[in-house]
Amino acid sequence: MKKLTVLAAGAALAIFASGTAMAQQTLAQVKQRGQVICGVSQSLPGFANPDAQGNWAGFDVDMCKSVAAAIFGDTKRVKYVPTTARERFTALQSGEVDFLARNTTWTMSRDTQLGFDFVGINFYDGQGFMVRKDLNVKNAKQLAGAAVCTQTGTTTELNVADFFRSNKMDYKVVAFEKNDEVLAAYDSGRCDVFTTDRSGLAADRTKLKDPNAHIILPDVISKEPLGPLVRHGDNNWGDIIRWAFFAMVNAEELGITAANVDQMLNSPNPEIKRLLGKEGDFGKMLGLENNWAYNVIKMVGNYAESYERNVGTKTPIGLERGVNALWTAGGLQYAPPVR
Repeated sequence: MKKLTVLAAGAALAIFASGTAMAQQTLAQVKQRGQVICGVSQSLPGFANPDAQGNWAGFDVDMCKSVAAAIFGDTKRVKYVPTTARERFTALQSGEVDFLARNTTWTMSRDTQLGFDFVGINFYDGQGFMVRKDLNVKNAKQLAGAAVCTQTGTTTELNVADFFRSNKMDYKVVAFEKNDEVLAAYDSGRCDVFTTDRSGLAADRTKLKDPNAHIILPDVISKEPLGPLVRHGDNNWGDIIRWAFFAMVNAEELGITAANVDQMLNSPNPEIKRLLGKEGDFGKMLGLENNWAYNVIKMVGNYAESYERNVGTKTPIGLERGVNALWTAGGLQYAPPVR
């Protein structure tokens, strides 16, 4: 029995050592190349969208920048790779990108069967429907017989099938691989309805010929927890992405902003001291400098700053915080403490 125990312990240590080496591989590669390669959506306003000069901005882009800030102290050290819904998982699995920071729903099958790890939920969403106002449709149960535009390779297709089947309604799918193709088909009248996550509908409505001629119905037909993901087994790398996000959430809760973070370095609050690297060696736990979170907050901002800057009520996207408010304000955003 003792011999078997020793052998089992040895095997476990070998597996752990192998896993640790793999876990450190991505961070080492990123540091060696001098930039993070981040998979993002293709031209989704408010989330990931390039301007005429090719400069990317958006809520998901801020996730990419936060990782670069944590590792390099420089948000410019990111290469953005736009991926379609169908291409995104192949891009991550093949190593074309270091992680995905695009609107991707965390599901059981993706978490267990595709070889990926979701490292957090940075946006809680749900699928909805957009229609033209002149259809005089008030809710989704009036959509029987509709032609529905959607994107292939997404949970959207499955959700809409479930919705129409459970409500015993007929419908016709008009599906395309690229989001812009879906939107163009809807805008040209090839379908009656455009369905995707409600945040995506709000973003895409800004790209229509006449945005004011369209409404997003009140129905929410699914849970869509969106978040960044990494390759399975890359534990240290997953920790870095996860805590770059958690740093922004904790910063909002603690009242730390890009504007006051330098002042906060002198705060007597032990939570703030740990987060900003003034106490403890929490950066070293990630393989980073102890000012990793300071750099994230200084260069990108806290969660609220990123949300309001990119998709908040004062932007063309116009999204209320809703369930994406902090837990202290009745929302779902909650980050573990740094300690």
